[in-house]
Amino acid sequence: MEAFWAAHQEAVGTGRLGVSGRRSCAGHGEATGGRSVSLERARAVQTVLEELRSAGGYRRGLAARLAREHGGSARTWERAVSDARAVYEREERPAAPGAE
Repeated sequence: MEAFWAAHQEAVGTGRLGVSGRRSCAGHGEATGGRSVSLERARAVQTVLEELRSAGGYRRGLAARLAREHGGSARTWERAVSDARAVYEREERPAAPGAE
């Protein structure tokens, strides 16, 4: 096992790896010429918020439907739905008495 680990570290060059085991910016965001992950997430959350507002709330299967309509993985849309639902619920919650 020790010989394997030593060979693996040498082959991969662990000094250049980030916390997740990938090189910094490996396949993510603008450093590789792609779009920013946070920008994509914000757009997806905005799309979900529009859906939630027009439907009057969450409906089962929303993430799968949005993945089919807009592309991307269902898991990515599930995260966007989760984020958007939190925002939507805060918007819909009535203000506490005396709060301005």
